[in-house]
Amino acid sequence: MDAMRRTQAENSRNVVARALDVCRQKQASVTAAVVEGDAKDAICQAVEDMRADLLVLGSRGLGMIKRAFLGSVSDYLAHHARCPVLIVKPPNKARHEKTPQEVT
Repeated sequence: MDAMRRTQAENSRNVVARALDVCRQKQASVTAAVVEGDAKDAICQAVEDMRADLLVLGSRGLGMIKRAFLGSVSDYLAHHARCPVLIVKPPNKARHEKTPQEVT
């Protein structure tokens, strides 16, 4: 269990570090946090604690059936976070595999 937590923590730090690098390259002022617990509650609490101006989060792109059973964290946060929420969808694989001339 401890090894899994350490690996998960390391993966989280790496993802956040890459995202922060991208934002800094674009000269965006950002703060990131890695939180534990139920995602809906933990993120809502972090937004309040940080007094966030904007919450940016990714969407896993679950289908309607999976979303109905699992719930959607991004949908919950869009309705309950105390700041504006920007949900970033995963890229459309078929569109990104084409060359720029092929995309209409």
